[in-house]
Amino acid sequence: MSLSVSPRPPRGPRRRSLLASAAGAGAALLAGCTGGPDAEGPGSGPSAADRVRARAARDSEVLADRYAAVIAAHPGLAARLAPLREEVVRHAEAFGGVRAASPPAAPSEPPSGTPSASARAAGPAARDSAAVPADEKGALALLADAERKLADRRAGALLDVPGESARLLASVAAAGAAHVFLLTEGDG
Repeated sequence: MSLSVSPRPPRGPRRRSLLASAAGAGAALLAGCTGGPDAEGPGSGPSAADRVRARAARDSEVLADRYAAVIAAHPGLAARLAPLREEVVRHAEAFGGVRAASPPAAPSEPPSGTPSASARAAGPAARDSAAVPADEKGALALLADAERKLADRRAGALLDVPGESARLLASVAAAGAAHVFLLTEGDG
């Protein structure tokens, strides 16, 4: 009595094909998950990266205005703050924003502490900085807090943007953290 056993087909190529297909599908799913609105195709509006860059540009412009207001209110801090403000202006430009290189002669917000219409329209960053504290230490603390919040928000947005935009965002967030150190240096 002879039992006939049919040979099993080789596993290697089929398994490899299946694994390759699964890997390809996994990569497509992963790209779909991180792509968000970008995956919808042309005409669907700005991409997530474009929205993050536009917000980063606006945030840097608001921060540059905040520096200008502090410099106008406390001219004795101009030498210390002007280089930081110039860097913030360069950040806005790197994200696609456009800003004047020199601060305005007068504060951009009313001294009463009530945000102007432009500050209300600009969002929470402008509203937080509506009034410049009367003392220099308070003004520096205001800027340090603004830089810290912005650096944290940018670090949190890193996962929402692809390669080059993420690198720029990370670099500017790190610069903001360095600004916090420079603004609080000597506080003890």
